[in-house]
Amino acid sequence: MPRPKRIRKMNNPPHFKGFRPIGLPEENNPVVINFEEYEAIRLSDFELNGQVEAAKIMEVSRPTFARIYESARRKVAQAFVHGKAIVFEGGKVYFDTEWYSCKNCGCWFNHPEKELEVKNCTLCGSTNIEQYNESPRLNSAEDICICPKCGYEKVHLPTTPCRNEICPDCNCQMVRKGTPHNHRISNENCN
Repeated sequence: MPRPKRIRKMNNPPHFKGFRPIGLPEENNPVVINFEEYEAIRLSDFELNGQVEAAKIMEVSRPTFARIYESARRKVAQAFVHGKAIVFEGGKVYFDTEWYSCKNCGCWFNHPEKELEVKNCTLCGSTNIEQYNESPRLNSAEDICICPKCGYEKVHLPTTPCRNEICPDCNCQMVRKGTPHNHRISNENCN
């Protein structure tokens, strides 16, 4: 059984969803570049870091960084040669910014400028906000699905996402405990 992937650190997600070639009809099979691959290209080609420095920034080994970077370069080359769109999504990453939640509107927002203090919600302007602190999980036994409406808890099965589980008490779609989503109750399946 292969060793599980370590979560890779990145500064922020891209400010856009991808790229599309001009002059070609749209295709349904774009090239998907994971967030860690995007970060590897950003650190090496844009920030001009060497592989050792970039690997330290992403908190991975240098050989792992080299594999991520090579995969990203191959995908970009494939998109250029075949004229395919590029989409940025997925990957096993966490963002090196502070996240906040608004208790009034339920908005989650990040704050990349660490030197400035966050005082208001970016959506509604409320001062009723709190910083999100995710405590690291010690083992998979702590993975729990929770109903956002009634609080019913169920042990998370590794093969089934929590969003596919339905609460037996109130018929709501469940979420992973400890994630930002467990505070929201915007679920059409609820009674």
